[in-house]
Amino acid sequence: MGSLRQRFQTFLDRPGLLADLLGWLEAKTGVKRYYLATGTITFLGLYLMFGYGASLLCNLIGFVYPAYISIKAIESSTKEDDTLWLTYWVVYGVFSVAEFFSDTFLYWFPFYYAGKCLFLVWCMAPVSWNGSQMLYQNLIRPWFLKHHRTVDSVISDLSGRALNAASTVTREASKAAVNLGLESPKTK
Repeated sequence: MGSLRQRFQTFLDRPGLLADLLGWLEAKTGVKRYYLATGTITFLGLYLMFGYGASLLCNLIGFVYPAYISIKAIESSTKEDDTLWLTYWVVYGVFSVAEFFSDTFLYWFPFYYAGKCLFLVWCMAPVSWNGSQMLYQNLIRPWFLKHHRTVDSVISDLSGRALNAASTVTREASKAAVNLGLESPKTK
């Protein structure tokens, strides 16, 4: 297991979109890809801490790459990558709902968006201690297994009520149209 710098360099050299982009930038600028990547990460980190629009940048980081990789997973023939990215989106959704209620207070904390961005990167990281896998297995899945029957019952009840309400509204609107003389000529 090499040093952190060696592992980072290996990651940057791994074939794919990132390596292609860094190779192109390296050829155009003459700056080594390691420095391009560390400079970009440093800039993004500082921007997330102090920049205007850090919320947008953080949300783009947490959405754009996972959305792109999710589409690739859908188009692939294997199921493992689908499960991996579905797990990310479940965690992302739970986090987004929790953040909705806490964001009013949390965004006042220094470096909130940098921390949020690190959390989202941890959730999508291709490592064995991936955040979305850990959170899903240890928190979300146990809660789901304990409460899914109750949630299914509530959803079924709400669906039935919505269908009845729609039927009632349609029936009442039809009666109102007849009473106003708006019925179709075929029904006269």
